Amino acid sequence: MEQIDRQRFAHCLLAASELYGKAITEGIASIWWDALRTYDVETVETAFRRHMANPDTGQFMPKPADIVRIAGGTSQDGALVAWAKVDKAVRSIGTYATVAFDDPLIQRVVQDMGGWIALGTKGEDEWPFIANEFRNRYVGFRQRAEVPDYPAVLLGITDAQNARKGYKMSAPVLIGDRTKALAVSAKGSDAPAVGFHRIDQAAANAVENVLRLVDAKPV
Repeated sequence: MEQIDRQRFAHCLLAASELYGKAITEGIASIWWDALRTYDVETVETAFRRHMANPDTGQFMPKPADIVRIAGGTSQDGALVAWAKVDKAVRSIGTYATVAFDDPLIQRVVQDMGGWIALGTKGEDEWPFIANEFRNRYVGFRQRAEVPDYPAVLLGITDAQNARKGYKMSAPVLIGDRTKALAVSAKGSDAPAVGFHRIDQAAANAVENVLRLVDAKPV
């Protein structure tokens, strides 16, 4: 969740406190936020609703761990949604453009998999395996109670080529919710990389080969 999601998150806690007759202090609200901030607000809202509707445990006020347990089960759903955004962006926008998604975990996972440019080098026969790797990595991050470092943008071929020549980067294409994408980009690393973080040499070579191919072409 981002700061812009705090109001929706607060509504979840308020509804729970009123339903179960439990007061929510500032300190308790802070604990809740820290425990759930790695999940998107839609997942948190769904987890609260599932807990309240559970005939076995729904009569008790949930603890953060209860919502985390339920949200963990919906992480697969979040991974599917995230991959759908990536897949559509690769096909409709392409990897020549620099992009910023509305989900920081997408930025991190794509970077860890070789970067935005590297995705564009994958063939259709590789795509199902790429999708599976992305979803597994995404779920792994979602299930850990941490907000990982991530790049402010995912560098595209055009900006990577221009950076080599000392030209200024263009504004990223914002993918998903524009306000959230701007917030994600603002909080990311100020040093956008082509994406050689935790990838093998083959992926790095693929990116370099693409850049060499386009270096002789006008931007």
